[in-house]
Amino acid sequence: MKVGGLVPFTATDYPGLLATVLFVQGCPWRCGYCHNPHLQPRTADSPLDWNDDVLAFLRRRVGLIDGVVFSGGEPTMDPGLGTAIRQARALGYKIGLHTGGTHPRRLAQVLPLVDWVGLDIKAGFDDYARITGVTGSGHPARASLQAVLDSGVDFECRTTVHPDLIDAQELVALGRALADLGVRRYAVQVFRPQGCGDEALNARGQSLRDWPGPAIGDALAALFPSFTLRRA
Repeated sequence: MKVGGLVPFTATDYPGLLATVLFVQGCPWRCGYCHNPHLQPRTADSPLDWNDDVLAFLRRRVGLIDGVVFSGGEPTMDPGLGTAIRQARALGYKIGLHTGGTHPRRLAQVLPLVDWVGLDIKAGFDDYARITGVTGSGHPARASLQAVLDSGVDFECRTTVHPDLIDAQELVALGRALADLGVRRYAVQVFRPQGCGDEALNARGQSLRDWPGPAIGDALAALFPSFTLRRA
């Protein structure tokens, strides 16, 4: 597994647990608001060796943290994901997974090993290319959502929002579509300029403190048993 970075301790990336986050290299999509663009390429050599660096670190943390979150980049892009999850589970950790749903087949394979999933939903599935820059990217995302729904694993869907990419009414329509599909926990994450390399998004992103507004928040909250609006 190609690990590009590691956060040793977090209380926010796995709900209710103290966790370590592993940032897996590689992502086939090029979302303009991505705050980890340095993780999009897969380099020839992994910045962190799985056995010598990552697994050794996780062995030392046993009893100090509760979970390990595989994030990215896009962790389902890595063919070593299943093996890495098994090794982390063998140490007694709960497993969290952050994914955009780029590889639904591999996601379905590892879901029986995962305790919680944070699934990024970029937009309406017919509009994904506007966000990802990849034609047809809504199809694997839709298949990934169905795989998560079918698995019974605990999960949250979340959407990063910027008015240049998705307007308020589109956001409500997306919320309705997700609720109709069976999503019960949804979070809207207002764009943050930190780490983003898109100057146009960053320029307008400085003034989004009150966007998308309380009426939109209330409309979304009415659709889900659990709804969260997150800001930087």
